[in-house]
Amino acid sequence: MSRTVWSAPTRTTRSIHVPVVHPQQLLVPGQVVQSPETHLQYRIERLIGEGGFGQVYLARRLGRSAAVPDAVCIKVSARIDGWLREAYFGQLLDGHPRAIRVFDRFPLMRADGQVLYYLTLEYAQQGDLSAFLRRAGKGWPETVVRREIAGILEVLRKLHRGQLLHRDLTPLNVFVCEGPRLKLGDFGIVRQQSDRRGITAHTMNAMTAPSDLLDRAAPKWQARDDVYQVGQLLGMLVRGDAASRIRTGDVRHLPCSDHLKEIVHRCIGERRKRYESADEMIDALRTRPAELKAGVLRTLKGVHLAFTGILDRPRREAARAAARAGAVVHGGPSALTTVVVRGRPNVQQVAGRDAGLKLMEIKRLREKGHRITLLNETQFWRLVDRR
Repeated sequence: MSRTVWSAPTRTTRSIHVPVVHPQQLLVPGQVVQSPETHLQYRIERLIGEGGFGQVYLARRLGRSAAVPDAVCIKVSARIDGWLREAYFGQLLDGHPRAIRVFDRFPLMRADGQVLYYLTLEYAQQGDLSAFLRRAGKGWPETVVRREIAGILEVLRKLHRGQLLHRDLTPLNVFVCEGPRLKLGDFGIVRQQSDRRGITAHTMNAMTAPSDLLDRAAPKWQARDDVYQVGQLLGMLVRGDAASRIRTGDVRHLPCSDHLKEIVHRCIGERRKRYESADEMIDALRTRPAELKAGVLRTLKGVHLAFTGILDRPRREAARAAARAGAVVHGGPSALTTVVVRGRPNVQQVAGRDAGLKLMEIKRLREKGHRITLLNETQFWRLVDRR
């Protein structure tokens, strides 16, 4: 094995001795690196993570600093592109209570001429969300889940308002700090879109990326695809397990309220019906929807009508009666729908008593400003008999 001397690629920074480097590690315990930017030194303690970005080490700051804590993470990579983005977003989000802080950023050149790129990051003592849930073996209370996911969405909202897409919201990039308090890190593949149509996605995480993008059924990554990934995080927190993705069929069994199940399903369900941005999802988490109550109607003539739930009489009979009363009958709610007749709820609905697919679509359409009158079956048959 060879010995390597590391130094900054400037004349003013002195060389720093480095111990023997293991072939699979960029740094080793006991090694000291110095930032040519702040002149702070960091002693490497141990490797705590690695991936496509490079490697992350627990380190100790040497000397005094009011701005940098004693325990930090040193993230090192041989590639400049991800480092540039993370360094930039560290400045953009500096001081944000829900983003992992970047305290220092600098390159160092080896004796062989290769440059490595360093970030000094906030150390999350509880590790990433995946490891935390694996150790805990249980889900979080709903009130905590709502608060913490809304906090992560605050970071995403700032990105979305600047037409930026994160694209890597995985349990490996969400970190658990004291509290517990979730913080978002790793902005290495963030991209800016020129318009709301999104960006072509070539790099994505197979576990949490939307299936329609993995299958190339959707051409571009949009803000709603970031929302899909947050929906995955939300479901994993409730379930207490981040080892596999949440499927739509899993939502009904999550140990939480029907409203939270509905939010998860809307995030990970049909793409066109997802929340379109972090703003919309924050509002859903913080504001419970009004109860779906039956309305009042004098006639069915000319209305566009759909049925949902279990009716006392056969659905076909009800559809014929509605048509005779002058209604246009649809198979399900749409932008044309003005009336929905609601029967008894089906216990097998995807997200609970008030969260079947049709009921969720009614709520979504109402949010968009569509006026839809809800009738119970008794009201419906009274109107049919009145014609």
